[in-house]
Amino acid sequence: MRQFNLVTTWQLESAIDRVWDAIVTVEKWPRWWRFVRAVEELEKGDADGLGALRNYTWSSKLPYRLTFAMRVTAVTRPTYLEGVAVGDLTGNGRWRLETEGGTTRVRYEWTVFTTKRWMNALAPLLEPAFRWNHHQVMAEGGRGLAKYLGVRLLANEAAPAR
Repeated sequence: MRQFNLVTTWQLESAIDRVWDAIVTVEKWPRWWRFVRAVEELEKGDADGLGALRNYTWSSKLPYRLTFAMRVTAVTRPTYLEGVAVGDLTGNGRWRLETEGGTTRVRYEWTVFTTKRWMNALAPLLEPAFRWNHHQVMAEGGRGLAKYLGVRLLANEAAPAR
């Protein structure tokens, strides 16, 4: 298995509550996030979504799809959401939101291992392509979210994890 530590930052000209609501309403992601093919609820979770389990199917710029189940393990409205993924990718995802003036900065941290045999076999050669692909998928998410909310996207950046 190959570990990837990936970080994406979006800054949107929007109130934090609107951004939060769009991010936690994952069943609507396929409407605005081009590479999200399907989100299937497997378990509901509590009133805040804690414990919810969903199956995600993603496409990408490169010709492959990934499917994984993700359980919500932490929720602090409207600033923090964390989940654990198991499937084609296994690991943790963390959404961090903060207000900056009249904008909202979103930071997504994705620490995962590949589990598909072909990805593990080719990772030493294709790691740069896998990283590029992830950043393309996330950049499309930032653009899609801004359009969905009817706001400007002020920053859409990928950075090395710290």
